[in-house]
Amino acid sequence: MQCMHINIRKATFILLSVMINYVNNIQMAENFMESDFKNQVKNNTYKKQEIFIPKPVQEDLVLTCPSDVACKDLEVPCLDCYVKYNCEYGSLLNATCTAKPVVKCIGERKFQRPYICRYCYQTDHWEHSCELKANCNSVASPKVYYTTNCTVHKDIICLGNRLFDKRLPCNWTGGYRWLTALALSVTLGGFGADRFYLGHWQEGIGKLFSFGGLGVWTLIDVILISLHYLGPADGSLFI
Repeated sequence: MQCMHINIRKATFILLSVMINYVNNIQMAENFMESDFKNQVKNNTYKKQEIFIPKPVQEDLVLTCPSDVACKDLEVPCLDCYVKYNCEYGSLLNATCTAKPVVKCIGERKFQRPYICRYCYQTDHWEHSCELKANCNSVASPKVYYTTNCTVHKDIICLGNRLFDKRLPCNWTGGYRWLTALALSVTLGGFGADRFYLGHWQEGIGKLFSFGGLGVWTLIDVILISLHYLGPADGSLFI
């Protein structure tokens, strides 16, 4: 019993020592991270915001970037710009930009250009272009969203990656006009012309051979189309 009592005391002492060392290591790591962050803020560091272009493609800049304009008028893909990351969101700052070595331009190659402190995914919708998709239902309830790739316009300077993902509402049209569908429903709805126009072929055949459901189906479709409850079969919106 005495031997077992000594072993338990030793094991307890070892366990406490390990726990104390673990806590000390965590505190040292937190202090180091806090000190490193303060040094970055104090030094007010700047990072280079540039478009990565593989070496085999760099020569294409000579063709894509104009050579008969002033360097300060070049678009962002033709420049190497240094932007401030530890800035206040929404503040107006100046970025130091330099024309890329392979780009030929007129005037001073190094200059300053104003920009707003924000990441590229925070730009307004008119400042970036997104790949629109037409394989979703625009009239679904609740509203359907999809994820697509967006790219910032070439004249905008922003922080982070210029290519980013964004969720957009499904909102596309296949060219169907609401007035055309309504006119067909009122005039030729008894023959299913409105249903054929909107792409509802099976219902159109049913209306054709039932003479618009003896007028009842025709009246219902007129009301549904006028209230936008009946739309194109492909899930798109009316023009």
